[in-house]
This record gives sequence, C-alpha cells and structure tokens, in this order.
Amino acid sequence: MKKHSPSPSLPLHSLLSLHCCSIPSLLSPFIVLLLFSSFHFHPHYPSFSSTTITPPSSPWISVPFSQNYTSTLLSRWLTPSPCNNSLTTQISLPSTPIALPSPEITTLTFHAIDEQGKRQCLGGDYFETDLSSPSWKSRPPVVDHGNGSYSIHIQVGSGFTGEFNLTITLLFRHYLGLKHSPERFKFREELRNIPVRFVQSSVVLPNLEICKSDDFSREVWSGRWTHHPQSRDCEVDEQGRYRCLGPDFACMQPWCHGPLGSLESNGWVYSAHCSFRIFTQESAWQCLDKKWLFFWGDSNHVDTIRNLLTFVLGVTDTEAVQRLFDRNFTSPNGLWSVRITNVFNGHWNHTRNYLGVDSLDNEEYVQLLRGYFSNEDSVPDVAMLNSGLHDGVHFRSLKRFALSAERAANFWIEVMRHVDARGKRRPRIFYRTTIATAGYARDLAFNPHKMEVYNGIMVEKFQKKGLLRDGGVVDQFDMSFPWHYDNRCSDGVHYGRAPAKSRWRDGKVGHHYFVDLMLCHVLLNAICNE
Repeated sequence: MKKHSPSPSLPLHSLLSLHCCSIPSLLSPFIVLLLFSSFHFHPHYPSFSSTTITPPSSPWISVPFSQNYTSTLLSRWLTPSPCNNSLTTQISLPSTPIALPSPEITTLTFHAIDEQGKRQCLGGDYFETDLSSPSWKSRPPVVDHGNGSYSIHIQVGSGFTGEFNLTITLLFRHYLGLKHSPERFKFREELRNIPVRFVQSSVVLPNLEICKSDDFSREVWSGRWTHHPQSRDCEVDEQGRYRCLGPDFACMQPWCHGPLGSLESNGWVYSAHCSFRIFTQESAWQCLDKKWLFFWGDSNHVDTIRNLLTFVLGVTDTEAVQRLFDRNFTSPNGLWSVRITNVFNGHWNHTRNYLGVDSLDNEEYVQLLRGYFSNEDSVPDVAMLNSGLHDGVHFRSLKRFALSAERAANFWIEVMRHVDARGKRRPRIFYRTTIATAGYARDLAFNPHKMEVYNGIMVEKFQKKGLLRDGGVVDQFDMSFPWHYDNRCSDGVHYGRAPAKSRWRDGKVGHHYFVDLMLCHVLLNAICNE
C-alpha cells in the first residue's frame, strides 16, 4: 500500500487508462496491508512548540485524459500476445481488512491471475470498483499497467472516517465486453469485499469550490456521492416520490450549495473536482430565460428534459417532451420562457432504435439537424450532445464505431462553421457521456465496459475538432456508476424514469430517481456558467 499523489501525466480512470499503451506505470508496485487490530497511524511530520505549522496537503483524485485514446486502444486490443488465450479468474490482492488515512490518496496494486494460477502478462480486464459507507459512495479509479498488474487509487474526504467496504468485481476479461454480443462472455464475479477503516490524518485537501465554466473542460470526472442528514423512516408517497427532507433543506457545504431537499434523494448529493449549485425554481428560470437549448442524444435526454421541467422549473404540461420535439415553455408566474429542442439519435426514424450515430446516413435526418442552425434568425445558445446506448447495440466492431464517431464530429464542425459564416455566435457545446447501464443490463451489448470506451472515443473526436472549446463535458457515466450495481435507481438503461407508486424492476414499490435529478442541476451549472 502506497500513499501517492498521482502525476499529472498518469491517467487514473479505469477504462481510459486500460487502453492506452503509452501510460507510464507506477514505480515499484507493492502492497503492504495493515490489519485493523494492529493499525496505528502516526504521520511523520515535524512538530514545533511555538511555530505556526502549515498542515501537509493532498490533491483531490484527478483523471487525466489520453490524447491518443482511440489509436492506442485499438493498438493494445489488436496486438498479439502469448497471454491472449489466458483469461483472468482471480486477483492477488488479499481480502484482509485494512486501515487507511483520510483524506490522502492510497494506492493498492494487484496482479490478475489466470485459470492455472499464473500471473497474466497483459491487461484489458474490466474491474468495477465500489467504495461505500452509509455516508459515501464512489468508484475508485483503476489503472491498467498493461502487463497484468492493476492499481486502485482510493480517497475519502475529510470528515468521512469510519467503516467502509471496498468491493472489486471482474465484469469482463480481456476486452470481451467490447464485442458486438458480449453476453456470453460475461464473468461478473465479485472477487473482493474488503472492510476498510478510514482514520483522520493531519493532511488537508484543497477547498472544494463551486463549479465554474472552466471546470467543465475536464474530459473525465472522478467524483463521489456523499450522504447528509436524512429521514430514517421515509417511504414512497402516493405519487411515487421520496420527499424525505423539506424542499428547502440546505446543502452541507462544501459538497453542494442550495436546497438539498429538492433532489428528493434523502440526503445524497454528487460532487466531483468541484461542487454543484442546487437551483431553486426561480434561479433556474432566471438562468434559462430567453435561452434556446438543443439536445441530440438517446432517450435518457427525454427523461432529463422532462425532469428538469417538472422537478426544477415547475412546469406541469410536459406531454410534448418526446424523442422529437421543439417547444417554448413559460414559467408558472409567466415572467420567463425557454425554448427546448430535442432530436433523438438512436435512429433517424424516431420511432425506431439501435442505429445510433449512423442515423447521419439519412439525408432527411441530416437536413433536419442542420435546419435548427441555419433556417432561423437565431441559433441555439447551448447544444447538449450525446452518443447513446443504441451505438453499443448497432456497431459490430470498435473500429467501425470510431469511424462513425469521426464522421459525427465532422458533421457537427461543419454545422458550426456554417453558423460562423452566417455571422452568428456558436452555441456552447457540451458532450454528455452515456450512463453506466445497471443491474441486468451490465452484461448486454451496451454494458459499462463498452460504453465507457465509446464515451472516450466520442470525447476525443469532439475535442480534436474544437467542438467543446466553449462548453465541455458532463460526465454522467461517473455520476451513475456508483448506482449501477442493481436496479434501485435505474430500470437498467434509464436513471430518470418518472416516479410512480407501482412495482419497480427489483420487486419493490417505487424507485429512486435522484441520479437524474442531480444531473438536471449539473446541466444547469454548465449552462449558467458563461
């Protein structure tokens, strides 16, 4: 076990680093496990009797993004190796309870073991990690060193000491989740469930500031969900909602700012490299007034738009919110208005599915998209783009998806250049990454392994074209990942289905929808920071 402040050049994100052959390995990987029964934390810092001491500091975990993501991924996947026919069944990391200092970054390194008990000589395994307590849920980033060894980077914020569990699940082996039909290749074995005790150290973290516009320039996030004051006897109401805290119940700073109760999460809130403002109805309308928002993506966009209108803006008439619509909405008090356009990209025919970004093959569909940016006096103020789950089903190979992603980026840069030629201001473009599919859908064609890779490819293509220069990334994959192990927050492929007092997929009445409500506020943070 090694306390480690990651180098700025070291990609920490599990999938992004799994597939980049130029990624440097950590120095001398090793593990020293500390038993709860024998753990005593003594930081080695000087002490002075009459001098003001500046406490040592630790950075927040960050996840640098490879600048050659697609090419290095394809190279590593297709390079022959003597281990190609050897599949991982176990890891070398002991399951002994450990104790760690908070809020320092700790590195655990382990080796993949094959069916014969031998160490693997190459990477490509997809490990799902979860660090949980009653007040914390996060996905510790994983580094694939490309030689069969992996490192997990763990950090818990100050004030969250106590008992945790670190689970490590092997979902797919050696890139098999990227296949066109991966169901038969699933492994989905929980290899470790390790009790972890976090003990407060004297190390301090930088202040977690409220998000600014440049915070959305980060391509990959590594956030966490924290749990604050809660109602212990909250149950679903007749409308299927979990209104556990009063709507004006305030956020616990620095983890968020504003009325936490409006998330209907019973105290859960998401933060990343910055913390998010939770908007009131009035402040949300003031932000959006007279703006034109354009959405291009899968059906998750439809859910988010409906939830934004219903839960945040107080609009009751949302019947028009469908896969394809264009409408002006007015605030309940009649003072403010916003125009919202949504164009489904799962198929050029919005009543069909599983074509994805290859919908751009249809000329009528292409002209529809262009028209919103060329046929009116104004153009959208914000464009929220997304490559959806339909791509995971449609594309038969990673190389074929990469080509279509390149074409999609070329299409959108051509649209923006036409906006320039008209003398109009380009919309601020955000790429919203696709969700981590949950429960039963973890094994399917749009499994988390594949969709995380597809997210990385699309972000790279859009970044290289300069499309995200004035906008950025909203990493819904990172937001949804801690809740993707079952169907309590998702029907498998949607986190924002409307509340209802009816039996949910897991057999219980009602479901949690707060992941998508949190996303609504994250989008408002992106839109309102200009």
